[in-house]
Amino acid sequence: MKPPPFSYHRPASLDEAFALLGSLENAKVLAGGQSLMPMMNYRYVMPDHVVDLNHCPGLSGVGVEDQTLIIGAMTRQCDLAANDLVARHAPLLVDALHWVGHVQTRNRGTIGGSLSHLDPAAELPAVIAAYDATVTVGNETALRDVSIHEWAAGYMMPAIDENEIAISINIPLSVELDGHAHSFFEIARRHGDFAQAGAGVVLQTVDDRVTDLRIALAGVDIAPVRLRQAEEFAIGKSLTEDVIDEIALFAKAVPGIADVHADESYRQRLAVVVVRRALTQAAGPGP
Repeated sequence: MKPPPFSYHRPASLDEAFALLGSLENAKVLAGGQSLMPMMNYRYVMPDHVVDLNHCPGLSGVGVEDQTLIIGAMTRQCDLAANDLVARHAPLLVDALHWVGHVQTRNRGTIGGSLSHLDPAAELPAVIAAYDATVTVGNETALRDVSIHEWAAGYMMPAIDENEIAISINIPLSVELDGHAHSFFEIARRHGDFAQAGAGVVLQTVDDRVTDLRIALAGVDIAPVRLRQAEEFAIGKSLTEDVIDEIALFAKAVPGIADVHADESYRQRLAVVVVRRALTQAAGPGP
């Protein structure tokens, strides 16, 4: 199938993009296009206008400012995977990117596009949730920061207005997490397919005891889920096999979603498995 007719707009600046979104009705922003274009072809989405951000300078790149890792929303996923700053400060993001689609889609897909599409199975929103990041969005009149934990307003509905654009993703750099252990693991029907369940783990230990733990789930609920109770339970404990099993069981409390691939109870079981495996990998000996 092909998309229905639409008007294509190619702004040369962010201000021009803001102006277009402020004046056009039924407009969609084109970032990487790896989700939007197939949805338009299947006519799940039928915008009258498409605003292409690929020619707006200043929306991509990675930097550190005020103890924050700042990632431009239009930064390609392949560039994130190869970036030294990301590898140093947010290595879980690099881990997760190996599970995202395929080389071809990562060459075009952007981090902001993934967050704005907000597919429940997407890996990157879960990683951003594990790092307690914020998303800077804006329009003609103002910029604002949205916590990733408030980003999902519903199923595939990010907390961003129709006239707003995602500008950057901001990951706070914690001294306590310098050199943290990390792991991402997921289960899908085939590599690169939608995750039926995935888990990202950020771990810090001192004298073999947990001082900080973040566990974020993808593909289990309509949005990323942080296992707060499991994280609190783990503090001060040594990650023996039995303790890891106890931590993983907290994932059974997530309600779960059902689709053509799995029902709620199966996803809950998978959630336990992926948390156990990701945590075991993070707690194991380094490479």
